[in-house]
Amino acid sequence: MELTRRGFLAAGGAALAGSMAFELSNQSSAFAFDADQEWKLVNTDEYTNICCYCSGGCGSIISVQDGELINLEGDVDHPISAGGLCSKGATMFQLRSVVTEDTRKVIPNPNRRTKPMVRRPGKADWENISWDDLISEVARHVKDTRDATFEETDKDGVVVNRTLAMASLGGSQQNNEEDYLIVKAMRSLGLVAIDNQARV
Repeated sequence: MELTRRGFLAAGGAALAGSMAFELSNQSSAFAFDADQEWKLVNTDEYTNICCYCSGGCGSIISVQDGELINLEGDVDHPISAGGLCSKGATMFQLRSVVTEDTRKVIPNPNRRTKPMVRRPGKADWENISWDDLISEVARHVKDTRDATFEETDKDGVVVNRTLAMASLGGSQQNNEEDYLIVKAMRSLGLVAIDNQARV
């Protein structure tokens, strides 16, 4: 049998196509999934949340693994922010946790304060106190300041029942019901300067 150039190319192409089809039809270990490798998001739950830094109400998605926050990102389905977060909202994760530079592991933020602290007058250092002591001291300061500065009437004799020595600044993460109770409590103390961080 005489082999022509055209016959040689046809036979070579058929052999190449056959071997490629055979190789592609077999399972290759190079493309197989490594079953021993643990998926990094196993046992991870996702929750939607609202950023607490301002009155914008931007949405975020938080990922929790074994009770620990491991990721925070903008919620693309949220009608207000559509997945965007400002620089403060994007760093909410670091309030609780940080990533180490050397091991890239998530650890609790070592700079986060979890107990109330007070710096006494004339002192340079802060000291830890209990929550009960904190509440008692704040209540005592509020009562003493109000008693010392409360005005029943102004200089013209008009009844005012106020104190100008204290102010209240609320946080934007409070809801309407909480703000209502805060305003009622501050008005009952006689405060005039009442504002909310959401406007600032």
